[in-house]
Amino acid sequence: MGSEGTSQKDVLTEQDISKVISQEFPSDVTAGKKILVLTPDTTRTCPLPMMIRLLHDKIRNSAARLDYMVALGTHTPLSDEAILKLYGISAKERQAVFKNTQFLNHRWDLPDTLARIGWIEEKKIEELSEGRLKERVPVDINKAIFDYDLIIVLGPVFPHEVVGFSGGAKYLFPGISGGEFLHSFHWLGAVVTCPGTIGIKHTPVREVINQAMCLVDVEVRCLAMVVKNQDELFGLCSGDCKEAWSLAADISAKVHIIVKDRPYKTVFGVCPSMYDEIWTGGKVMYKLEQVVADDGKLIIYAPHISDISRTWGHYMEKVGYHVRDYFLEQPDKFPDIPRGVLAHSTHVRGIGRMIDGVEHPRIEVVLASAIPEE
Repeated sequence: MGSEGTSQKDVLTEQDISKVISQEFPSDVTAGKKILVLTPDTTRTCPLPMMIRLLHDKIRNSAARLDYMVALGTHTPLSDEAILKLYGISAKERQAVFKNTQFLNHRWDLPDTLARIGWIEEKKIEELSEGRLKERVPVDINKAIFDYDLIIVLGPVFPHEVVGFSGGAKYLFPGISGGEFLHSFHWLGAVVTCPGTIGIKHTPVREVINQAMCLVDVEVRCLAMVVKNQDELFGLCSGDCKEAWSLAADISAKVHIIVKDRPYKTVFGVCPSMYDEIWTGGKVMYKLEQVVADDGKLIIYAPHISDISRTWGHYMEKVGYHVRDYFLEQPDKFPDIPRGVLAHSTHVRGIGRMIDGVEHPRIEVVLASAIPEE
């Protein structure tokens, strides 16, 4: 297990990072192996170009094959040019250093790309949801992973609204999983609620992910980044996927969670430009909900956003934004709406109550964007 950087004052040098990669992936470990690296897309902050360069330089001469897949979940697929930009690879490098490398998008929406490897049983889902959900969840995964001997998860670890802390096995589930698992995963997180999940290490959704991981019979290792900013790392943890993620989550809890001594009546949240639709820009709400006082107001300032979601917007127009119990009290109201959409709806609306059929959200959420009012 490699780990570098463990406090808020530590920032890793490129030499530190290279050392961790070399210790985790010596030539005798990678020699002759077909290796697939799973990475985030443009919605995650990390020094991905540097990490890709260091990892590729270390492994490419010993591995029989070294490819990369963007673990998109249900996010929009990237063009070849966008993937190269994400990874910081020039056209010249693509034809030279990366000439034998494949760059892949996960496509959850193409059934032929998936393989079913098992189920999460109804009893487990009922237990984790405290009786609110009773269902058997299929575990599908991108079948391309079975063409490889080793999977490397390369991604950051942050407090996360659905799973507690992102990263680790989340790059497989739901990063490269099927739609049914993905929607169940997000809906379970919504039922538990964002305040009951974000920044908490051991959550019901993380337990589901860990159970799904037990069904994967390909070796999975992890390089879990704890990010300071787009170009620097507080920490890098390597090794077994679950253990590396666990160490990184502990560091993330120290450096990424800010505790205030009081809540605020009005909070102005600026949406980063990297989020180009409310589907991802809603993270402003997820990160700030708990610092807003009861009956307070959160303003999501996103003047650059003109779409709710390019993939799911037509569903959101039917559903709108509601508190969790709006859906739990009338489960048959939206039978044809994917539950990942319902999860987004209630995460952005926030926690609240239903009293005599009327919604009472805890706080008011105001969206200041380029989306027309109508």
